[in-house]
Amino acid sequence: MKKIIASSLALVAGTSVLLACMQKPEYISPQGYDFNKPVKYNMPPELNEISGIGFSKGNTDRIFAESDETGRVFYFKLGDKKVNSTLFKQNGDFEDIALSGNQVIMLQSKGVLFTIPLTEIGKPQTNLAQRSKNLLPEGEYEGMYANDAGQVYVLCKHCTTDKTSKKSSGFIFQLGADGSLNPSGNFSINVKHIEDLLEVDKVNFHPSALAQSPLSHDWYILSSVNRILVVADNKWKIRQVYKLNPNLFSQPEGMTFDSQNNLYISNEAHTPVAGNILKFNYKK
Repeated sequence: MKKIIASSLALVAGTSVLLACMQKPEYISPQGYDFNKPVKYNMPPELNEISGIGFSKGNTDRIFAESDETGRVFYFKLGDKKVNSTLFKQNGDFEDIALSGNQVIMLQSKGVLFTIPLTEIGKPQTNLAQRSKNLLPEGEYEGMYANDAGQVYVLCKHCTTDKTSKKSSGFIFQLGADGSLNPSGNFSINVKHIEDLLEVDKVNFHPSALAQSPLSHDWYILSSVNRILVVADNKWKIRQVYKLNPNLFSQPEGMTFDSQNNLYISNEAHTPVAGNILKFNYKK
């Protein structure tokens, strides 16, 4: 009898281990990254509401950032305790920043874009910011990306044109050397495919950041409200959806890559956690 009981217990234990191994982990990392081991940089109080972040040509000597409600371009080296900034507008709800060529692009939530010569960043204040409005349809915007070829991508967070559809619309602009922006195309994100991969009937997909890997050319898209990271190929076909651990990603709002394909995600302050930038080193 004792042998039978021992065998039964061993069988139950073995089955439990097998089932545990078969269960899909709740939080997994994109290929090449370990989302459990970031390098964390806490931000000073003036960047508690850090949203967008970006590098110029992927160069990590300086990172550029913006903060909600402030028309300033912040710049600093990661790890510095002090940050500097250039004022270009007294106020405004700014949600993302991107750099291309000799221009810095700032995105207001209502869809207004500002371009500022990179040579102006470093001054206390500039009057050379160029405002471009009526380029985007009515809505709310948070995600933007620009490449070295001068293509600027802006993704809807809430757009009136998307209310009855299972998609998030995106718009492409060509940046001129003088800071001008001209429409050059559009794209869309298939929200139904995101729901299928998450195995849910409905997901509130509201993109908060957009970046493209310099290595794979895959698109990385953050949705802060439900803490997910969507990875799509260069044709916008969704490859995978990753749930983000709220203990690490308190309020993910900004994202960028450096030239070595390392990934950076910024989080707004969320009491008692300060605003921060998380660096995820790329490993082949």
